[in-house]
Amino acid sequence: MELRHLRYFIAVAEEGSLTVAAEKRLHTSQPSLSRQIRDLEYQVGVQLLMRSARGVELTDAGRAFLDQARLALAQVDAAREAARRAARPAKPVFAVGFLSGQEVVWLAEATRALAGDLQNIEMKVSSEHSPELAEGLSMGRLDIAFMRAEPGRPALEYVTVAREPFIVVMPSDHRLTAHRKVDVHELAGELFIGGSEVAGPMRSVIERYLTENGLDIEPAHRVHNLTMALSLITSTRGVALLPSYAENFLPGSVTSRPLKGEAPTIDLVVGYSKTHRSPIVELFLSRIDLIRKCQPRDTQSTGPK
Repeated sequence: MELRHLRYFIAVAEEGSLTVAAEKRLHTSQPSLSRQIRDLEYQVGVQLLMRSARGVELTDAGRAFLDQARLALAQVDAAREAARRAARPAKPVFAVGFLSGQEVVWLAEATRALAGDLQNIEMKVSSEHSPELAEGLSMGRLDIAFMRAEPGRPALEYVTVAREPFIVVMPSDHRLTAHRKVDVHELAGELFIGGSEVAGPMRSVIERYLTENGLDIEPAHRVHNLTMALSLITSTRGVALLPSYAENFLPGSVTSRPLKGEAPTIDLVVGYSKTHRSPIVELFLSRIDLIRKCQPRDTQSTGPK
């Protein structure tokens, strides 16, 4: 039994016709294909196909054989690919992490910075929360990460690539959507959604901003990440201060407005380990100015003028 017998049999079984399989998939003559099927049935020792008014149908034995034939070919293909990979020189791996959601803005820029070298590099991309990214850098699982600067990580270095303004995010039919820009004092008395300990850098910026404006707002809920924040805004009709990149992910039930006056900002940084600086990391860092040229779009008001 040869591999071509299995391929021919699978083609006939899937097309339900010797003629169609011969002409459209196998590019051989129908008589030749019929001989190949007869040879296969002789070697297996049972009838696999039978003619009917609708074309060619599988026997019970044919259905059982089909599953195993597909598996056999898949294993052959996997073996072939493994051999080809083994014959190729291994590419160095460049593992890049993104703060969940930021890959929408920054993956293309990271790729562009290495465009001339990517054919010699295997880039692996992951999306996680900032504390997990910091852990990945510290453990050597990641080479660089687009993240927030995490405190208590002396082994990590950070390069700022963008400063994101905070915006007010609220239900689309909230009273504050009538404003082109929202005065932060309007948030007093609203059900406020704040950051948890996990969202440390973001939480610190928000709390400092509220304090500087004379506001003592105790969050009704605290969230770890953007997904949780948007879910709670929808379900509780609360409001939140979020970095402007959140606008890339707002569902129809949620909208945003810029803050009146000087809005607080939070840095997006490229983090890397002091002790895991590979040649690829050095190359990437040497081109960091190309990354800085890409800035998330400014917050645009969609409210009335």
